[in-house]
Amino acid sequence: MGSAAELAAAVLMLLGFPCLMLAALVPSVPAFAAAAAVTYLADHYLHRRGSYLVNRLSKVRAGLSIRFLIRQLLLILLLARLSLADNLIYYGAIACFIAFYGLQAPHGALTTLIRNRRRMPVATRNVDLASRIRIPDAPPRLLTHRAAEKMLHLDLVAVGGILLAAALDSPLVGFAGIGVTVLLGVAYVLALVPYVRGRRIPPKADQVLVAVDDWLREYRPETVLYFSGSRDSAYQVNMWLETMEQLDTRPLVVLRERVILANLAPTTVPVVCVPGGVHLMNLDLSTVRVALYAANVGKNIHLLRVPTMKHVFIGHGDSDKLASVNPFSKVYDEVWTAGRAGRDRYAIADVGVRDDDIAEVGRPQLAPIETRRAVPAAGGHGPTVLYAPTWEGWDDNPGNTSLLLAGENIVKRLIAADPAVRVLYKPHPFTGTRSPQAKAAHQRITELIEQAAAERAADPRFTVDTAAQDRARAELARVEARLAELAGGGDKGDEAEASRDGVIDVGRYEETARLRDAWNTAYWNSFPEWEHRVITGAQPRLYDCFNVSDAMVSDISSVVSDFIASGKPYAVTDSAELGAEEFKRQNTAVRAAVILSNDAAGLAELLEAVHDPQADPLAGEREELKHYLLGPDEPTSLDQFNTAVARLARKAETRNLGQESRTVVGGPDVEPADALPPQTASVTGETDGTEVN
Repeated sequence: MGSAAELAAAVLMLLGFPCLMLAALVPSVPAFAAAAAVTYLADHYLHRRGSYLVNRLSKVRAGLSIRFLIRQLLLILLLARLSLADNLIYYGAIACFIAFYGLQAPHGALTTLIRNRRRMPVATRNVDLASRIRIPDAPPRLLTHRAAEKMLHLDLVAVGGILLAAALDSPLVGFAGIGVTVLLGVAYVLALVPYVRGRRIPPKADQVLVAVDDWLREYRPETVLYFSGSRDSAYQVNMWLETMEQLDTRPLVVLRERVILANLAPTTVPVVCVPGGVHLMNLDLSTVRVALYAANVGKNIHLLRVPTMKHVFIGHGDSDKLASVNPFSKVYDEVWTAGRAGRDRYAIADVGVRDDDIAEVGRPQLAPIETRRAVPAAGGHGPTVLYAPTWEGWDDNPGNTSLLLAGENIVKRLIAADPAVRVLYKPHPFTGTRSPQAKAAHQRITELIEQAAAERAADPRFTVDTAAQDRARAELARVEARLAELAGGGDKGDEAEASRDGVIDVGRYEETARLRDAWNTAYWNSFPEWEHRVITGAQPRLYDCFNVSDAMVSDISSVVSDFIASGKPYAVTDSAELGAEEFKRQNTAVRAAVILSNDAAGLAELLEAVHDPQADPLAGEREELKHYLLGPDEPTSLDQFNTAVARLARKAETRNLGQESRTVVGGPDVEPADALPPQTASVTGETDGTEVN
């Protein structure tokens, strides 16, 4: 149900309709008006919040249109119970609602036609389409945003007028309301008509594809980052954007879902989103020599089938999870790991990935992670410990996350630690999406931390520099306002308009990057440095949390491998109770960690290492493990990555030249190995992975 406010609104809406019927049967115009107002307002609020309830009602034949129709039918019943069945207002109301619903059909058809015509077969960012094809402006947002809801709400004038007519015994008021509703409905339909004719119609799909191909031939991309996934997985491609910007070759990002494009972080790299498999396979990517894949998904087959480029799995993190040695990885020409550990992991798993096909390239994304800082002196706010558990996963394996069995114990011990520490809790974005138990555990941990923060704020031992915080909050508000201004300035009417005008303003982009850094500084200064904190959402980023923390508690995930780059102490929970030795044997990243059981008793060892670096027996092991997992510090990860791209591009070019020479020498009887069977595109351009040869 969401928040308490959403639950209250849902209850009011559900109770409102029985109250409407009761008011109609009594009959009582004031009671009916009050109940109608409640249902209108609650329904509107729930739609604005995207409540789960209203989304599900349409699945049980109680969608928005039905709810409006029920309210109008109950109004007719009210008029009949008021003995107005022989009054002209009664027949006027019936005629009004029939005409009103008659207008819904052309309105729905027009909005659907406009939306479908303006949906691009290939949506783009940082691609110059404006000079190649004419894409008209989007219709005003007032006409197209939540259009069905707006159209239905035009009945408010008629309903209000009819109720007033019934209360005042004055049909004129009712007919005035009826007239306004019908006229507004007709005007709304007529306002949409110009956008389905003439120069306001966007170009057809084949024209868009030709324009994109023309741009590709001019730009000549060399390295592609390919990604497909759900809305929540956008972070997996976002983490690679900065690396793509710094490549020595011409980069291109290829996405497969519009929802990923909508959640893509700002970037200067050209982006093409191609939902249709056939459309993708018909794009001119002949200059691409290296394709990078951040996730193992079915739609990868649509690009993997192209032999003129080398295909590389780079993943979206480095960990000892089974996903890091997925047998699917053997379909790629190479698998790139951060360090030696990734190579050994595949050798141990024995899933068909050859050692010769593995390259160690470091983790370019880890550059922002700072190394260990000095621990605050005694009497200060004390060190900060980050608790960053991973999510529950797709099965109920107890080793997936510490949240269920150990989370509350960890947080309770950290809160009660003496000397005191500050606790930051940053859960995985997927937490609670599959398991209700994990969601409940997350909520309990959140309550524990918020309660502890409130108690600490009331403790006179923890002082507050009010002036400094006020300055930080003012700076935070200023930065957020400017960021909102910059973001708003880049908003486009719809997908077509965003593709046309989607070439990023580099100056705006660089200013946004500077402001993000300023926001991060102001955020941490805007509350006391001893305050426990629950951190969700995209900001502050995980690495920002790393940099303000002195130690971390986590689970087996890429978070641990990334944190190792800082050289700071860390602990990992053995939730499956394998035992310390077996846990370390199975999971490389915990070899230099404090191992916690589900009662979290081992936290004392971690806290001792945090408070006194001299009492940190694992410091040397962490340094060795860092190089084993993430590779050497020199050359930098970015240099290693660029070298690997260049090497593989040469390998692809050598293969392609060999194929050309073989075709020439062999004559007409030799078919090129990269010859592809012709594809017949469907209307939508969609294709199934099983249809690809």
